[in-house]
Amino acid sequence: MGKKYVYLFSEGNGSMRELLGGKGANLAEMTNLGMPVPQGFTVSTEACTKYYEDGRKINDEIQAEIYEYLGKMEEICGKKFADPNNPLLVSVRSGARASMPGMMDTILNLGLNDEVVEGFAKFTNNPRFAYDSYRRFIQMFSDVVMELPKPEFEKIIDAKKAEKGVKEDVELDADDMKDLVVRFKAFYKEKKGEDFPSDPKIQLMEAVKAVFRSWDNPRANVYRRMNEIPYDWGTAVNVQQMVFGNSGDRSGTGVAFTRNPATGEKALFGEYLINAQGEDVVAGVRTPSPISHLKEDMPEVYDQFAAIADRLEKHYKDMQDMEFTIENGKLFMLQTRNGKRTAAAALKIAVDLVDEGMIDEKTAVLRVEPKQLDSLLHPQFDAAKMKAAKVIGKGLAASPGAACGKVVFTAEDAKEWAEKGEKVVLVRRETSPEDIEGMAVAQGILTVRGGMTSHAAVVARGMGTCCVSGCGEIDIDEEKKVFTLGGQTFNEGDYISIDGSTGNIYGEAIPTAAATISGDFGRFMGWADKERKLQVFTNADTPRDAKQGREFGAEGIGLCRTEHMFFEETRIKAMREMIVADNVEDRKKALAKILPYQQGDFEGLYEAMEGKPVTIRFLDPPLHEFLPTKEEDIAEIAGELGVTVEKLKSVIEGLHEFNPMMGHRGCRLAVSYPEIAEMQTTAVITAAINVTKRSSFKVTPLIMIPLVGEVKELKFVKDVVVATADKLIEEAGIDMKYEVGTMIEIPRAALTADEIAKEAEFFSFGTNDLTQMTFGFSRDDAGKFLDYYYANKIYESDPFAHLDQKGVGKLVEMAAELGRKTRPDIHLGICGEHGGDPTSVEFCHRVGLNYVSCSPFRVPIARLAAAQAAIKYPKA
Repeated sequence: MGKKYVYLFSEGNGSMRELLGGKGANLAEMTNLGMPVPQGFTVSTEACTKYYEDGRKINDEIQAEIYEYLGKMEEICGKKFADPNNPLLVSVRSGARASMPGMMDTILNLGLNDEVVEGFAKFTNNPRFAYDSYRRFIQMFSDVVMELPKPEFEKIIDAKKAEKGVKEDVELDADDMKDLVVRFKAFYKEKKGEDFPSDPKIQLMEAVKAVFRSWDNPRANVYRRMNEIPYDWGTAVNVQQMVFGNSGDRSGTGVAFTRNPATGEKALFGEYLINAQGEDVVAGVRTPSPISHLKEDMPEVYDQFAAIADRLEKHYKDMQDMEFTIENGKLFMLQTRNGKRTAAAALKIAVDLVDEGMIDEKTAVLRVEPKQLDSLLHPQFDAAKMKAAKVIGKGLAASPGAACGKVVFTAEDAKEWAEKGEKVVLVRRETSPEDIEGMAVAQGILTVRGGMTSHAAVVARGMGTCCVSGCGEIDIDEEKKVFTLGGQTFNEGDYISIDGSTGNIYGEAIPTAAATISGDFGRFMGWADKERKLQVFTNADTPRDAKQGREFGAEGIGLCRTEHMFFEETRIKAMREMIVADNVEDRKKALAKILPYQQGDFEGLYEAMEGKPVTIRFLDPPLHEFLPTKEEDIAEIAGELGVTVEKLKSVIEGLHEFNPMMGHRGCRLAVSYPEIAEMQTTAVITAAINVTKRSSFKVTPLIMIPLVGEVKELKFVKDVVVATADKLIEEAGIDMKYEVGTMIEIPRAALTADEIAKEAEFFSFGTNDLTQMTFGFSRDDAGKFLDYYYANKIYESDPFAHLDQKGVGKLVEMAAELGRKTRPDIHLGICGEHGGDPTSVEFCHRVGLNYVSCSPFRVPIARLAAAQAAIKYPKA
């Protein structure tokens, strides 16, 4: 006997999700529980995989098995497929193992043709119902399987109603329905050049193929990439006996939840329609009644449904989302699944189920998706107003939340408008470190270029500001202060709204509501913290960021990027003086001006963290980033610095690099100009001494040398650091410890980590740069070609959004192992943007890192992801 690809509902159970998909497994489970489920069979996910392996064909063996199971289904139902005297009609639905919006719509009433419909009319003694079912089937099959647009059929119905002088579909009689069938089939033939398929077996096989095809449609691919659902999972197909909610006034159909999916409140929540099929509820053509009214319409059905809902929730120990149909007063359950819910509802339900004794705290921690917490921490749009608004474009959902404001095109304007009390959205081709002050005051940031880890995305996430990046459809003229998108033109001062959780852009003002955190949040996060092994630090460059990170539960600072401190107006001049200086003495003079600012910043960070670890990365970006590029700016700054325009231009040209990402930056700056490392060490250590002297806690600074690829360069810079630090500590007469470590962000550093660990007391994996260096493409340019890679199934997700565990992950694992061999007590962490990505956090737990560090607003996400990883992989 060959491989089995098809299963009766009675042959499966709830644990077979991988094979039967979520819908198929739950139908099997409800069948086993003796619930009123219309019977049928499931074509497995393995058949879908085989369909793609065989060049998008269902092979003869699988087709034969489908028809064999159709025969078994006929025996169970006591009806015959394609038999006019006692017809079996079926529905065909998709069902992947993870719930997938964007997959194929359902096909109902399959098995009807011109002969069968006549028998069906006699059998039901209801010709109008029979022909209504037939015209619905032609419409669904044409739309879903043959891709003829649904609205074209609606136009035919509207024309018929106009002829008859009626407004509602229900006012059309049996003859009208027969006429619609004729018109639908004529339209089909006109568009397809062939007759509508009349053989029910061909209809069935085409419907199964359509489900498999929908696994690879653009909507499904985008959803999978966002939610990290592997392409090779495939989808199952469920073929189920039809029950009819549109067979009279004692029939109906509905959808209900065992608890409110928006608030989590414990009460049946849902709606139903009398004399309707499932699509009518979803389509919103008629207004449904709340589920509570069913108690008056059909009390005995309501009582039976309420009892089943309660039993299902207790069985699955989770809130259920159920679809049901009533046929002539008899209840049938068509589906149950764990219901989708808002973040607030997810927290309330998890906590309530613990209080009700249904689940334990560990299980509760696994019930909330870490990414969902985002919506609790950021403003959201008014749901009704957003639904009514038109999406005019879409970019990458780079930093969550909702933002509405007037368009500005420069950081200076953003600052100026914000000072006047205006809410602004900063629109740029791309952002650079110079834009930081404008970004800080904007409600949201929208960029034409850049990926999920572009400058705009990283900085916005750090600030908790909404950001949509990489919307290539925008045509922008920054000098004229105008952009066009979706056929609309926007000038400075026009309103737009952006949604950083979906990437949607709206050409109008949509009101936002502030984030609210309930009392359940603290209790739930306490359970999570009890389970996790990984420490969670925050990336913070200012005391404000540090304070925000601590409020969200950060246990230290894993990355302070000192260069972000140099871009303020008061400091950038001294920085530029240092860059144009052509001797050590002048450089030191300029650095001496920067020193007090740096020292003050570090004191603020130490005080905000009250003795918790603070990791300070030394200067990393190439120096050209601090200099102007526009002609008028060059002339102005040359005047400020007291040098000629020619001299400044020659410095700028001298700093020009063909590939700055791999150029004169990171520790290479400190090797070339040791005085930079000397100044930064002085600021770090003096700040620590001052704060320790006036506080009740001790500060242990952690100094991180970036972009090391060779142990000798680390030793060179470390020697400067140690000589400077030891002298300051000795002069202060204080007992202070400090550590010098490095960022592992060059593949060579990972490969020689055993040598580097001789000098480094800790490793922090800078996975943004490590990903760029390992893949050999820049995160800012990758957006131009990654879509082609997704379309051709070369990559399934953005390696900058989710850590590439096969390649980059292997380097992390290898470096961790080699580092520990040399220095068993070495601290290992990750401080790239991956530090707040749940699957990347799980990886860090599995390979035994000590901590992850992420932007302040992602700290709760990382805490929950770390707890879930510890529960799933207790031995890691």
